[in-house]
Amino acid sequence: MVSERASRALGGSVAIDLQDFSRTLFAAADQLWTNSTLRPDQYAQPVLALIALRQMEAKFEGVHAELAPQYKGRLKPAPADYQAKGAIFLPENSRFSRLLALPGTADLGAELNAAMKGIADANPDLSGALPQGYSGLPNDVLQELLRLLAPLKIEGDAYGLIFEYFMGQFASSFMQKGGEYFTPASIVKLIVEVIEPYHGTIFDPACGSGGMFVHSAEFVRRHHKSPSKEISIYGVEKMSDTLRLCRMNLAVHGLSGDLREANSYYDDPHKLIGRFDFVMANPPFNQSEVDRAKLVNAAGKVDARFPFGLPTVNNANYIWINLFYAALNPTGRAGFVMANSASDAGGSERELRRQVVETGAVDCIIAVGPNMFFTVTLPVTLWFLDKGKAKSPRRDKVLFVDARHLFRQVTRANRTFDADHIEFLGNIVRLWRDEEIETEAGSGPRMAEAFPDGKYRDVVGLCKIATRDEIKKQDWSLSPGRYVGVAPGQTYNDDEFKVKLEALQEALEGLTAEAVQLQMRIAENVAELLA
Repeated sequence: MVSERASRALGGSVAIDLQDFSRTLFAAADQLWTNSTLRPDQYAQPVLALIALRQMEAKFEGVHAELAPQYKGRLKPAPADYQAKGAIFLPENSRFSRLLALPGTADLGAELNAAMKGIADANPDLSGALPQGYSGLPNDVLQELLRLLAPLKIEGDAYGLIFEYFMGQFASSFMQKGGEYFTPASIVKLIVEVIEPYHGTIFDPACGSGGMFVHSAEFVRRHHKSPSKEISIYGVEKMSDTLRLCRMNLAVHGLSGDLREANSYYDDPHKLIGRFDFVMANPPFNQSEVDRAKLVNAAGKVDARFPFGLPTVNNANYIWINLFYAALNPTGRAGFVMANSASDAGGSERELRRQVVETGAVDCIIAVGPNMFFTVTLPVTLWFLDKGKAKSPRRDKVLFVDARHLFRQVTRANRTFDADHIEFLGNIVRLWRDEEIETEAGSGPRMAEAFPDGKYRDVVGLCKIATRDEIKKQDWSLSPGRYVGVAPGQTYNDDEFKVKLEALQEALEGLTAEAVQLQMRIAENVAELLA
């Protein structure tokens, strides 16, 4: 069942199971594939835009009720007044309630196109972000989607949960591995919890649907500050459709940013070197065939965005790690998802990893168990860099945390971190940094058990601070299992065989995803030929 807080957020006198609702909504969305000419990778946008519109109106109505008493006579609030309070201004013809009340004879596709255009005209940040393809969709399908959304009063994190479920189902069915535009919320929240983006510039060079930005803003709000005043958002995304989703997602959450369509391997639209306070990303894992010739100049010098040099293997993991480090300012922090194999890779990657460790900026490495992602079944590792740490007494030390035993099983194939898990892991890092812990999410009992004196200590099977010399003796490995050990009752280990097996499995998943994409393209080409 949905949590009590999420049930309240959905409103009404009857608690709604958000999972059940989301499944119903996705099934209705699936009708677009059956009853229209849209491909699966196209129907997400129209449906998500309807969910967004429902959320937009809920926020709009709340802000409108707050603003209305301040205006008398013919004076009315301007769009900027709504935007200043984190709401999207909705013209009369763009409101969900009006669309829902239209008679069955109305051309709902044309009405929705006009509604989306009206929103974009009133809110320039959404120009080009909202779909305009509703006219080709059957009226009955659109009416059913509106009807399903109508009872909801989507407030708080309920929209985010619906969005997450929908994107996750879409990702699991049609997307390549690596979470190219979808990262589960619990993983993003953990990254945010560790890097603590209270104030400053945030950069995601593989920003996808914008989850890193949304959860950073939620972190700021949770600490009683205004995201629009405290953080500035910068992103890069190579897929135009995905970038539109990102802009829509930001707008719905009352955010805006400088988002560019580009390929982060070859393009640098934000002039990233040394610019950002925070870097967050879930880059595609183990990507091959990067054109190295584009990463060096005519004289053969490697681009400054890759200060440690390029790996000689056909794998982009360390190209991304270079880029994340280069983008940080002298006190900047980075948190990103990385394939497990990158923690122990040999050859040129080991040499690059040694360089990264020797900067003193490697702050914390967290091992995450399997099935946390919809598109990757393998366990992954979260890396955290902190350039400010390089000038602190902790310079020659790294905190390793093994979080593989912390999770809630959602389905047979999927796991998640609950709020208390995230807070607990964040608190381990806070103790390591001599910061105050937080217990609002319920991590108190776990903290008391693991750290009875309220101070950091190494805990077998959970966490250990390793010195640079210890890391060197482990061949510069950044795999937490090599340092943390195995607590009584835990059965996994990190021996060499498992590392190699995981690397092989990662490669197999990549090939499988490519095969699925190729099969879809072949089917589309055959359909065009037979049309």
